[in-house]
Amino acid sequence: MIYEHELKDMETATQKKSAPIPRQSLSAAVVERLREKILSGELREGEQLRQDAIANEFQISRIPVREALSHLAAEGLITIYANRGAVVSALSPDEIMQLFETRAVLECYMLRCAIPNMKIEDFQRAEDILKLYEESLEKDSEVKSWGRWNWSFHSALYAAASRPVMLSFLKTLNINCDRYTRLHLIFTRDLHYGSTSRRPAST
Repeated sequence: MIYEHELKDMETATQKKSAPIPRQSLSAAVVERLREKILSGELREGEQLRQDAIANEFQISRIPVREALSHLAAEGLITIYANRGAVVSALSPDEIMQLFETRAVLECYMLRCAIPNMKIEDFQRAEDILKLYEESLEKDSEVKSWGRWNWSFHSALYAAASRPVMLSFLKTLNINCDRYTRLHLIFTRDLHYGSTSRRPAST
């Protein structure tokens, strides 16, 4: 199907070792890579992001780095302070709960707006994405692609609502929720592997 390229894009969008970025998409590429590092937990809460270090890592000037940091701040993933610069944002358990509650309310509203306007093509697109999503769950042990497929599926359902402002806000909520969902999945997976590795062999 026409969506099969999306999984490949998701796999190659971010890498541990940063390669030179094409000039035409410097800021967007830095956003993507830094976002991935935050969502995966590689960049931890409270960690400072220095513009010069980032520019050196990605082999670019500081201008697209500043643009990227401003974008990530708008997404709520970092906070920019006057004296400290950019810092990976930290949320309390109550604030995290509010993120998920707000997303749930907005998702229900978007679906109510979308369903009366949905056509066969909309359902088909969502179904195609869902199949690829399920395949990725079976084949891909990396949780980083799961959240993206999840958003692709849900945004396909919301498209018919014709609420671009709400959709943009919901995408930002989804990114922040994905951050903590990933950390939970990684923690529980590691906990499971740890418990099974300590299990005594049967005799």
